[in-house]
Amino acid sequence: MPFIKDIKNYKSIATIGLEKNVGKTETMNYILKRLKDEGVTTAVTSIGIDGETVDIVTDTSKPEITIYEGMIFVTSEKHYIKKRFQAEILDVSEKSTALGRLVTARALGEGKVLLSGPSNGTWVKDIIEEVLEKGVDSVLVDGALSRLSVGSPIITEGIVLSTGAAVSINSKEIIKKTKHVINLLKLDSLERERKEKIIDLEDGIYKILWEKDIINKLPIKSILNFSQLEENIFQEDCSLYITGVLTERFIESLTKQSFLENIEIVVKDFTKVFVSGEILSRFIRKGGKLKVLLKTKLVAITVNPVAPTGHILDSKELIKAIEEFTEVPVVNLREEGYEL
Repeated sequence: MPFIKDIKNYKSIATIGLEKNVGKTETMNYILKRLKDEGVTTAVTSIGIDGETVDIVTDTSKPEITIYEGMIFVTSEKHYIKKRFQAEILDVSEKSTALGRLVTARALGEGKVLLSGPSNGTWVKDIIEEVLEKGVDSVLVDGALSRLSVGSPIITEGIVLSTGAAVSINSKEIIKKTKHVINLLKLDSLERERKEKIIDLEDGIYKILWEKDIINKLPIKSILNFSQLEENIFQEDCSLYITGVLTERFIESLTKQSFLENIEIVVKDFTKVFVSGEILSRFIRKGGKLKVLLKTKLVAITVNPVAPTGHILDSKELIKAIEEFTEVPVVNLREEGYEL
């Protein structure tokens, strides 16, 4: 059972897809079934809406989330009443999503369910903590399209990444995009002593002189206002801690500066980096440094070689190429023997 023994080491795991129809829901179903077989008590939810029987973007059929007896699940009222098995309601949230309040329930039998969970990462984190208090061993969060934030270490302890032919019909493009995300996950984390000094800072942008123990909040609202600062503000070695997102525009601007080697950029985690692989590589080649406050653990990568259009790639070649830049298991769950 590839990577399931690794999954069992985490209290919370997010399944993240690089694109729709890369097999993320199949990955979730595989993990849930194997954890059930291993006797692991599990809870499951989603950020936003997922688990549709038909993909609303591509109009293709999608596998549903399978829930097993004893498993706890969290979904909206609208989707809870459409489930196809008996369940015991444990809690109903006071807050509502666009599809109603969230229902936390324990399955009394096996069946299918549509997952539509919390609408933001903070709420997901609260749900994880609440269900862990109910005695589950592990919580799985199904990340919706473009919701990489659910893979933040602030929310879940680890992620399983899904990639495949739906990303591109070009294998090289799939490999490039997959490698970029993996490289973000590999970013060095800030030293523990330094991390403790800034982890509780309020939102903003900070210039930090570690040797002098000076932390100054810059008088700008976002890094888009960077040009308003004095030109010589980074003439000495320092760190620039950005609590918000790191944009491509800012990195491109910084890459052109003569003082680039004096600056170390620090962001909260990899989900805050909105920069392409090419531009980030150029920044680093020219002496730029980027670190994260909190590091995310990549547990495994699943590959779906079949695109919604019917295009099929050679999964063995794709897996081999991805294995060259990662140490985690890389598997095609559709291969014979995995029994989805």
